[in-house]
Parts: sequence; C-alpha cells; structure tokens
Amino acid sequence: MANNQENTSEKKKSEKKSDKKAEKKQPGKIAKWFKDLRIEFKKVVWPSKKTVFNNTSVVLAVVAGAAIIVGLLDTGFLALMRLIYQ
Repeated sequence: MANNQENTSEKKKSEKKSDKKAEKKQPGKIAKWFKDLRIEFKKVVWPSKKTVFNNTSVVLAVVAGAAIIVGLLDTGFLALMRLIYQ
C-alpha cells in the first residue's frame, strides 16, 4: 500500500515536471496571448470623452461632498469632546 502511494507521488512529480517542460517548449504562447488581448481590446466599446468627463465630474463631486461631511462630523465631535472633558 505504501509502495503504491510512493509510486503515485513519483508519477505526479514527473507529470508536473513534464507539464512545465511542455509549457516552456511552446514558443509563441506569450505572443499568442498578446494577439488575443489585442483582439479583445478591439471588441471593447469605449466611452466617449463627454461620458468620461461627466462620470469623472460626478465622482469628484461625490468625493468632495463626502469629505465635507466627514470634516463637519469630525469638527462637531471634536467640539463635543472638548465640552465633555472641560
């Protein structure tokens, strides 16, 4: 039983090594990946400049609003803590 497990583990190790060798022997695999990537990028529907500008404006406005709210809350809690500890 232990002998079978050793043989199985040795086979798995040798299979892993042969898989790695097979991957290294395939030239152009990386080049193919980049070609496929280029094809996929051509399929993407890119937003217009106006859409990007509008979405960026909304994000910046929301971030600025959140910063103002957090700042006001921080100032309010600071004032409250000063009243409590004086």
